[in-house]
Amino acid sequence: MKTALAAPIRDTPAGQEAEAILRSCVHCGFCLPACPTYQLLGDELDSPRGRIYQMKQLLEGAAVSASTQLHLDRCLGCRACESACPSGVKYGRLLDLGRQLTEERVPRRPLDAARRYLLRRIVPDAGRARGLLRLAGSLRALLPRALRAQLPVLPGRLPRAALQWPAPRHARRVVLLAGCVQPALAPQINPAAARVLDRLGISAVVVREAACCGAVSHHLGAGEETRERARRNVDALWRTVESGAEAVLTTSSACSAMLGDYGRLLADDPAYAQRAARIAALACDLSQLLAAERTALLPLLRGPRAAPAGAPVRVAFQAPCSLQHYLRAGGLIEPLLLAAGYTLTPVGDGQRCCGSAGTYSILQPQLSQRLQQAKLQALLAGSPEVIATANIGCLHHLRAGTQVPVKHFVELLDARLALG
Repeated sequence: MKTALAAPIRDTPAGQEAEAILRSCVHCGFCLPACPTYQLLGDELDSPRGRIYQMKQLLEGAAVSASTQLHLDRCLGCRACESACPSGVKYGRLLDLGRQLTEERVPRRPLDAARRYLLRRIVPDAGRARGLLRLAGSLRALLPRALRAQLPVLPGRLPRAALQWPAPRHARRVVLLAGCVQPALAPQINPAAARVLDRLGISAVVVREAACCGAVSHHLGAGEETRERARRNVDALWRTVESGAEAVLTTSSACSAMLGDYGRLLADDPAYAQRAARIAALACDLSQLLAAERTALLPLLRGPRAAPAGAPVRVAFQAPCSLQHYLRAGGLIEPLLLAAGYTLTPVGDGQRCCGSAGTYSILQPQLSQRLQQAKLQALLAGSPEVIATANIGCLHHLRAGTQVPVKHFVELLDARLALG
């Protein structure tokens, strides 16, 4: 693709990166069938190729309209197009640049701007998110039906055993980030991960000062806010990392992807570049760590006695987009579930996004719900007793549309290990 980037950006690091990405695109169209929004809307402006053309015009200095902003907003950022692209176009990185520039140049309507601002203030703050969810839950009956459908249901009182966190006792240690909304929506996930790791001889420790990974700000085009969140986490994590933690771990694949980007985000910050690069190198999704430890884990999973009567056996696994297309870690979890004695039901079109995509389900509810229903239809086709996933956003979004239980895959592994 020929380019003529505008002078103000042409010679900047971001401009040079964008130009290289644009020139790698050969217009082949392999991305179109992989794109969820193109499949729904049939408009090439809502496809990766169409959005690349719009971002090219933006970078070349053309006037930016609300129409361009709308088509970029509709992108899920799922990166399925990157998995399908034979030329290796880094579409996701170009999207980040395009969204930041569009935010700077196109004023949003006051209501839309306020909604995005509140999402950036509330969702990344665990205390605020929990408080708002509790308040909204108490007012659920008074809310409009469309809003009720998006509102998470907080879990009731959980058994003490589900929240039990093993005391650190092993020489091997990892830092396990708590997450933002996950402690409110599914507080049992991280303890389950800590128990599984404990069985492997790895202690999971939590750094209380560590906060949101920055993904919400990042996907909403707030570049400097994203970098500030990254700096805070680098400061919070550094002492534990320096003292010998072998990984910076999360149980949410979207957060794992974000942490792995810290080195690039802060590469031009001399006070943080080196430490951010180290933390990015240690960033690891739980599925990646467990797959690396499979020699020790598989015998443990095969060892437990038979599950009690009534325990779920048939599992439909939903691989989050961040796991498949960003981390390129698809196929790691299914062998662990099989080893634990679960039967995996067939899931058609497993690469298609469920429609959660961070705050997408709030900002683009109609498209998100269409994708949710299509994904649930594929997941439920094999009559599973439970749906498993690896990302809290997907878990909440799918759970809102079905009566079949939706769990994090580590909860299923932990349940089987508890039988041994």
